[in-house]
Amino acid sequence: MNTNLRIGQGFDVHRLEKDRRLVIGGVEIPFDKGLLGHSDADVLIHAIIDSLLGATGNADIGTLFPDTDAKFKDIDSTILLKKVVEIMQKDNFSIVNIDTTVTAQAPKLMKYIPDMKKRLAEVMDIDETQITIKAKTAEHLGALGREEGIAAQSVVLLMKG
Repeated sequence: MNTNLRIGQGFDVHRLEKDRRLVIGGVEIPFDKGLLGHSDADVLIHAIIDSLLGATGNADIGTLFPDTDAKFKDIDSTILLKKVVEIMQKDNFSIVNIDTTVTAQAPKLMKYIPDMKKRLAEVMDIDETQITIKAKTAEHLGALGREEGIAAQSVVLLMKG
C-alpha cells in the first residue's frame, strides 16, 4: 500500500455579526458584518487547517487551538495556519494542492480571491497555483442564503517524503 499521498478534508462555518471584522483567507474584506468566533473566525483558513490536520492524521483545530484558551482570543488565523504547516513539515509532508470553496450569499468574494491566494501561498510557503478558491452563494437558501453566516470547505492532497 502506497502511503506517500494523503487526502484531508475540512469544513468550517461561522455566524455573521455586526461590529466584527470580516477576514477570509487572511484578507480583510469591507462589509457591514464580520464572522463571530474566538479567533478572527477566518472560515477559509479554519477549513484548510482541518484538511491539513486530517491528511497528516493529527487532531482537529479545536483540539490544537481550543476556544477555551485565552491566548487564542482574536488571534490572526494565519498564525494558526503557520503552526499547522510547521507540524505538517515536521511530519515530513508537503502540499501538492489545496482545493477550497467558500459559500457566502454576501459579500461577493470573487474580486478578493487573487489576494486570498497570494496571502495563503505566502503563509504556507507554496506557489499560488497550488491553491484553488471558489466562491459560491447559497442561492438564498437556509442560514447561509439569509446572510446569517459563511461556510468554507477544503480538500488537500499531501505528499510524504
